[in-house]
Amino acid sequence: MATTVGDFLVERLYQWGVRRIYGYPGDGINGVFGALSRAREKIRFIQVRHEEMAAFMASAEAKFGGGLGVCIATSGPGASHLITGLYDARLDHMPVLAIAGQQARTAMGGHYQQEVDLVSMLKDVAGAFVQQASAPEQVRHLVDRAIRTALGERRVTAIVLPNDLQEMDYSEPPHAHGTLHSGIGYSRPRKLPYDEDLQRAAEVLNAGSKVAILVGAGALGASDEVIQVAERLGAGVAKALLGKAALPDELPWVTGSIGLLGTEPSYKLMSECDTLLMIGSGFPYSEFLPREGQARGVQIDLKADMLGLRYPMEVNLEGDAAETLRALLPLLLEKEDRRWRADIEEWRGDWEKKLERRALASAKPINPQRVVFELSPRLPERAVVTCDSGSCANWFARDLKIRRGMMCSLSGGLASMGAAVPYAIAAKFVHPERAVVALVGDGAMQMNNMAELITVAKYWREWRDPRWICCVFNNEDLNQVSWEQRVMAGDPKFEASQDIPDVPYHRFAESIGLRGIYVDREDLVAAAWEEALAADRPVLIEFKTDPDVPPLPPHITLEQAGKFAGTLLRGDPNQAGIIAQTAKQVLGSVLPGRHRDG
Repeated sequence: MATTVGDFLVERLYQWGVRRIYGYPGDGINGVFGALSRAREKIRFIQVRHEEMAAFMASAEAKFGGGLGVCIATSGPGASHLITGLYDARLDHMPVLAIAGQQARTAMGGHYQQEVDLVSMLKDVAGAFVQQASAPEQVRHLVDRAIRTALGERRVTAIVLPNDLQEMDYSEPPHAHGTLHSGIGYSRPRKLPYDEDLQRAAEVLNAGSKVAILVGAGALGASDEVIQVAERLGAGVAKALLGKAALPDELPWVTGSIGLLGTEPSYKLMSECDTLLMIGSGFPYSEFLPREGQARGVQIDLKADMLGLRYPMEVNLEGDAAETLRALLPLLLEKEDRRWRADIEEWRGDWEKKLERRALASAKPINPQRVVFELSPRLPERAVVTCDSGSCANWFARDLKIRRGMMCSLSGGLASMGAAVPYAIAAKFVHPERAVVALVGDGAMQMNNMAELITVAKYWREWRDPRWICCVFNNEDLNQVSWEQRVMAGDPKFEASQDIPDVPYHRFAESIGLRGIYVDREDLVAAAWEEALAADRPVLIEFKTDPDVPPLPPHITLEQAGKFAGTLLRGDPNQAGIIAQTAKQVLGSVLPGRHRDG
């Protein structure tokens, strides 16, 4: 039997190391699906419920697996549905290849059904490389260049394949003018700054007496090196959300997350430091970094276009985080004065007590902080935690304590709703032996994550460890935006936009063969986690949480306080509850022992 273009594509992907493709079928891509079937699962096709979820899973495959993520869709709406998940990968610098079908070449330009200019549509999200194939001999170099570009530049790339081309016999490019003969393989280079630049960076860091370090996703493979540098400099380390797993939270000088979802010690660390070392982070909110002129800065990043972008750094080092830190360490002097480190550890200790009081403050019916607070010590070793965008990200950022060997992530740069469940599914395919937990708001569940529970039901029996848990915060409110309306805009909650239906998520899980647990009492939260972690199948835990518990920022500005007060003066539909819960959260910090009663 002749080898078709589809057959060649599948084999070439396999030679590049691709073992999983996430997607959804359609007649525009049938030639490739026929080839996948003939290949007898050399590459595993994972069928999702929606193409957007396939692209999220490809992004998560890259995040949790460290290699290339691949997604596939049919022409027209199938390809357009990929866009949001592909932007998630692009904004978080993940190597992802999208493969899209297209109408037959003879129909192009004829206003044919599902004919969309896919190259133009994908040009921004896959701008590093997007091409439509027109001849069998072209497909070889399109695949090779798309994958090498995605891996080398950590970008999204795309290949568009007309459906008639997929079924044609494949032929290798001839040894002739106007042809290309590409090859397979990519090895990431050692990327290291010059010695003189490392010396300049060391001089800045050695001169500082109050050094702060901020780590992001680029530091995930450099945990030991960051620890060594921080110990040498007597520094504290704050973590951007994508860098949450870069350092274990048991270290007393790790101050936790930064930003609106961050911690008080991270805010103090940045407010009072005289030197900033930023490692592999694109954290965007400059108001949570030192004031310009306050601190001297050094930044390490793989990508030149991210250097000096968030803070005017004195020394910019383009290089791999671990390699650069290893080269920098011998040039750093041991800080003998440890008063700065002592201050940081005191801030961190006080914050942990405050977090506990806030988490244990009573609410109606459950304080959402309590949900993650009780999960944290019960997480199995090497667990993977994913989180959605929304108020649940606050509790993920602050109350979840990461231990060495754990992994966690969320939609960072895009901050899209709907990523937690597809992320958790991909994490389980990449690491079937690990326990996986997804933290999801009820808004994201209703938007698209409920459907992907069907994907879990389809595949879970093949996972070596069945522990896959979806935690739903059911507060019948698009809570993060409700609080942003109150605090950022000074407007009362707009019920028409914010209230969402009360759905029995646990019963839906049970209806498709998963385990469902419903919790509406705070004294049952810990037991629910223990029950879920001991289950013999995936579990959805539905926690009925209080929407009036405020996701307090680490520092409240006068402007924010004024707008919040104005909201209450104008009358908020949840006014009584938010006054009571705000009082508990704020006053509970200074009135210990008052947190368990109303």
